[in-house]
Amino acid sequence: MIDDLRTTLGCYGDQNAYTPNIDFLAKQGIIFSQAYAQQALCAPSRNSILTSRRPDTLGLYDFYSYWRDVIDNFTTLPEHLKNNGYNTMSIGKIFHPGISSNNSDDSPYSWSETPFHPYTNRYKNAPVCQTTKESPPAQNLVCPVNLKLMPNQTLPDIEILKKAKRYIHMHKGDVKPFFLAVGFQKPHIPLKYPNKYLKYHPLKKFKVLKPYAWPSDVDNVAYNPWIDLRKRKDIQSLNLKFPWGKIPENFAKLIIQSYYAAVSYIDDMIGKLMHQLDISNIRQRTVVILTSDHGWSLGEHAEWGKYSNFDVAVHVPLIISIPVMILKETTNINIDKIDEPQWKYEEHENVKYSLFKEKYNYNKNITFLQHIDIFTKTDAITELVDIFPTVAELAGIPIPICSNIEQKHTNNYTNSLTCTEGISFLPLIEAILNNKEIAWKKAAFSQYPRPGLEPTLHPNSDEPRLEEITIMGYSLKTHKYRYTAWIPFIPENKTGNWEIVLSEELYNHYDDSAENFNLARSPKFLKEKIELRTLLKNGWREALPDYI
Repeated sequence: MIDDLRTTLGCYGDQNAYTPNIDFLAKQGIIFSQAYAQQALCAPSRNSILTSRRPDTLGLYDFYSYWRDVIDNFTTLPEHLKNNGYNTMSIGKIFHPGISSNNSDDSPYSWSETPFHPYTNRYKNAPVCQTTKESPPAQNLVCPVNLKLMPNQTLPDIEILKKAKRYIHMHKGDVKPFFLAVGFQKPHIPLKYPNKYLKYHPLKKFKVLKPYAWPSDVDNVAYNPWIDLRKRKDIQSLNLKFPWGKIPENFAKLIIQSYYAAVSYIDDMIGKLMHQLDISNIRQRTVVILTSDHGWSLGEHAEWGKYSNFDVAVHVPLIISIPVMILKETTNINIDKIDEPQWKYEEHENVKYSLFKEKYNYNKNITFLQHIDIFTKTDAITELVDIFPTVAELAGIPIPICSNIEQKHTNNYTNSLTCTEGISFLPLIEAILNNKEIAWKKAAFSQYPRPGLEPTLHPNSDEPRLEEITIMGYSLKTHKYRYTAWIPFIPENKTGNWEIVLSEELYNHYDDSAENFNLARSPKFLKEKIELRTLLKNGWREALPDYI
């Protein structure tokens, strides 16, 4: 899992991206081009992914509650695997650290071994960033660094990679299967990464998307004033007025450049991790899933960061690579049909899995199962709550959809049994590889809370605590539209009042994928808006295919 990663990847068609290793992984699997997070904030999203429950079920919209204490004893994905014979291990940021995972990464429930966090996490906000060679070190947002000058001459993601490689090496011969969750921290801010990755991203190739402005037809409740960025010294030096002062375009391009460079840095880590699977001779029997907890705005609507319901905040990469031998055991796919033209075995001599390593030397011929010069993509709508049931089905231990219980936030709530508020997308994979059509989800559902109608520093309108929430923005994405409704919210019982709609947004993605033109007030789209509002109000079950 990659923290704060939007779809800035070559395999997603981003021309500015330099991600050869993730692209290569994508050629060995399937790209889900329409995958969405359930909330664009770390702790709620990660808990939602790992329990396959939506934020309203977990009652978590901030960082300050643990579902086992305040809601119910929901089973997690690693816990389900652990209870069924897997060794489970967390390395890096999987659960959000802190209260939301009981200050333990949900141990001992979820993990067979003690979760690993890098020693250099303690230097996350150290003043080591310099805008020029002569400037004093500071706690900046933009922070390319000389690795040799860092504490212990390393960074957290490098430590995470080393631990993950060691784990694979130690467990490669185990009879007992393992579930290894690796959580890389960048491109989460600060954008601190080895400065050598800047060479793939000259500043001249970046521009700020137009219009670089908050839309006049969108109410302010939807706005994310990027409060976390404003705490950084380089942003503070710009003397921007809260909340509407814009980052100057010349500095905005530096942010975008460093975001892409940080993604290339993580791409390198992914390449080295995949190489470890190869040299350990277990890649051919290992399912690999790559995703993010949510997206990140890079100046769209003059916003930066997550903290919203806009597509750039909730749209995430999702890539799954399933070796043929596992497909044979777990699906009804006709393997003979997918050898040609979609898949093929090829010999690659002296493969350098990470394409910009200076010091690695591989002298191993490796046989890969991969697509030839193409990516297999699906635009079927998927959600991050779907990952748990998909992995469970691949492991031969499927779980049911949670029953619809009205009194779900009372002591009578019986859904603590292992169940899902998503659906396995293994049938979708079978259909794709068998070249068949299949009915699938109508929409993906996301949400974001606000303490009021206007952006504020106190309370923090980007990260309101539960007791401060007065408004919830519920959003759905169909193939054609994104519709968002902001309604009054009662934090005590975690419910919204659908009798009052405070603000609405409607975007036609066929014509306006950047979501620059809000059609919610247009009489021409009244019928579509009412239909989408009804679907959003009725909830995620109404969007499932009829056969589920």
